[in-house]
Amino acid sequence: MSKAFNTDVVIVGGGLNGPALALALARAGLRVTVVDARPAPARAEVGFDGRAYALALASQRLLAAVGVWPVTAQPILQVVASDGRAGEGASPFALQFDAAEIEDGPMGYMVEDRHLYAGFLAAMAAQPAITLMSGQTVVAQDLGQVTLASGAVLPARLVVGCDGRNSGTAARAGIERQGWSYGQTALVTAVRHTRPHGGVAHQFFMPGGPLAILPLAGGHHASIVWSEQDGAAARFAALDDVAFLEELRPRFGDFLGEIELAGARFTYPLRLSLAQTYVTPRLALVGDAAHGVHPLAGQGLNLGLRDVAALAEVLVQAHRRGEDIGALDVLERYQTWRRFDTTTMALGMDGINRLFSNDNPFLRGVRDLGLGLVNAAPGLRRGFMRQAAGLSGTQPKLMTGQAL
Repeated sequence: MSKAFNTDVVIVGGGLNGPALALALARAGLRVTVVDARPAPARAEVGFDGRAYALALASQRLLAAVGVWPVTAQPILQVVASDGRAGEGASPFALQFDAAEIEDGPMGYMVEDRHLYAGFLAAMAAQPAITLMSGQTVVAQDLGQVTLASGAVLPARLVVGCDGRNSGTAARAGIERQGWSYGQTALVTAVRHTRPHGGVAHQFFMPGGPLAILPLAGGHHASIVWSEQDGAAARFAALDDVAFLEELRPRFGDFLGEIELAGARFTYPLRLSLAQTYVTPRLALVGDAAHGVHPLAGQGLNLGLRDVAALAEVLVQAHRRGEDIGALDVLERYQTWRRFDTTTMALGMDGINRLFSNDNPFLRGVRDLGLGLVNAAPGLRRGFMRQAAGLSGTQPKLMTGQAL
């Protein structure tokens, strides 16, 4: 192409996947511009609000490889998954994962959004090959360029959409989406509890949807992701803090002692959303812009970071060979690498949610038996643990901690 490029890659979206991709590419010699609609300090400067992510071990290795790790984090030492009903506690047929069984370290880490985002900001500020344009909105795009609301036009060899499930990048490219609503809403908050959590993450499968209780740094705080049917979730969200806590307590139980709300409360409608294609000429989609999954098992960000690692590896290899990094044949290597994995994971989470989000006595018996059988089979249990930690399958280099 004869056009002069001011940057190699424009990334639309400055959440977490966008900065991760920018750092991976910049450290390998590419020039990157990140366009973020939000002011840069907004999330880094907030106090504790409970929003956090469950990072698989492989995702932590990627963050270390791109210069973001260490950040303040809580190792996940055990995971306990069980059926449950409000006020009755967990079923005795629980599936328990212990990090000691896989000999690679913790299965993952819980990291608060504010700490992770601050780490990305610091790493990008230290990288001269990255230009961060905060508070800027993309209003138009063409083959290999975007136009900002300010009127500025940014040409590039490649545009990457990291702008979430309602991706404007995908919409402007005419990429359609498939999926459906789960009829559930995630209620997200944090609690303070009197007994130490010991680094144990809990997943209770309630009739209305899964309740995740995720350990945070310090030992006495937990992040809550409580999925409920839309109608019930709307009622709970409308309650004041005292009444909300009264609804949460019988579902949470007393295994961590007394609890009290410690963070802000957020609601997120849940739906499956899969882009029909992840790539077109000079454009690629990453993370939720390509695939939005149920928060069950906390795999959303981890899937996005695997996209980051795969796309970065494809682009860097192509760049070093002298290929056009925006050419469709190059980008299709990324799609081939990632699409089957993400679709399989999305549909798998969909199936598990449907199996567990009900109070059917027959299905309850089947799933309790299944949890018990897997828990009693060490080899099968370790296989699930390695998959949850992101250690199975063909891994991109960054997910193993290697530089590109």
